[in-house]
Amino acid sequence: MDQPLVAVSTDVKTFERYTWHATPEPYLEAAISAAGVLPVLVPCFGGRLDLDSLLSSVDGVMLTGAKSNVHPSRYGAEADEKHGPYDERRDDTTLPLIRRAIEKGVPLLAICRGIQELNVALGGTLAGEIQEQEGALDHRSPESENQDERFAIRHGVNIAPGGCLARLFAEREIRVNSVHRQGIAQLAPNLRVEATAPDGTIEAVCVAGAPAFAVGVQWHPEYWAASDAPSRQIFEAFGAAVRAHRSARAGASAAA
Repeated sequence: MDQPLVAVSTDVKTFERYTWHATPEPYLEAAISAAGVLPVLVPCFGGRLDLDSLLSSVDGVMLTGAKSNVHPSRYGAEADEKHGPYDERRDDTTLPLIRRAIEKGVPLLAICRGIQELNVALGGTLAGEIQEQEGALDHRSPESENQDERFAIRHGVNIAPGGCLARLFAEREIRVNSVHRQGIAQLAPNLRVEATAPDGTIEAVCVAGAPAFAVGVQWHPEYWAASDAPSRQIFEAFGAAVRAHRSARAGASAAA
């Protein structure tokens, strides 16, 4: 198979009298078209999944955004329905998947809920309803039935010098969309801030010392990957890392 395989997180939804494990198409389209990889959906079966077998069969992991939030019990906080909805079956699956992918050096791209999962998986905490904090921007999407309006590019983010995103972008500031109510509160010990919003909200991180690409972004590059250069560059960099990982695995197998 020419296209590398990338494991993609799913959400658990109930409709039409079925329980579905699904993910929105823009992530899959960006994976195929911009990253040049073949997305493979991972069902949310938690501890029933053999993560080592999964990660030995794929060349990367992509964590998608979602309407749901990480359950507060995962980072030592009290659950409040105001900060819902929750998807604990997804938490059961993605949090250990993140930790194992990093341990095994599998390239990782974490988007929106994904960056929050990454922070929690590595020991950080989250803040809910950040638009209510003094001096904070409203990072929620505008109320609209039009997806282009909801995901419109809205504000700048400052790229940290010397980091992995600084190597991708010539500019020290790029403009992004914003569709979230939660954000990183306490940063996990081995995460490094890669970008911040004007109000100080952490907008991107990377895993310090990771053996492979391991980046999380709070915005949604998948939505504009076909037309926005920074959005596409993120997926292209992820795709390059995935192919490098695949080549290294193939070389190791051949040597053995």
